[in-house]
Amino acid sequence: MKIKILDEAQADLREGAQFYERQNSGLGTYFLDSLFSNIDSLLIYAGVHIQVDGYFRLLSKTFPFAVYYTSDGNMIKVHAVFDCRKNPNKTIEQLKRRRV
Repeated sequence: MKIKILDEAQADLREGAQFYERQNSGLGTYFLDSLFSNIDSLLIYAGVHIQVDGYFRLLSKTFPFAVYYTSDGNMIKVHAVFDCRKNPNKTIEQLKRRRV
């Protein structure tokens, strides 16, 4: 099984890292390390997470972020990485726009 982080999800990760880096030097790198570790765990746990609007949602263990992904058995596609502190209705709208 392989993991593909789609372009929009990569942009989400960059945006999150930039936010945390502005808070404290080095925190952006720690954010990325943590989120990539969570994403790597999908090789073992893909498909066991709650589904939200057709996507599985993995909650980060360290930061208030959620990873939205799909899995077809051979490929895990990460579609979005959103801040959980934002309005949930906005999150659903963004997920609908990213539907493939």
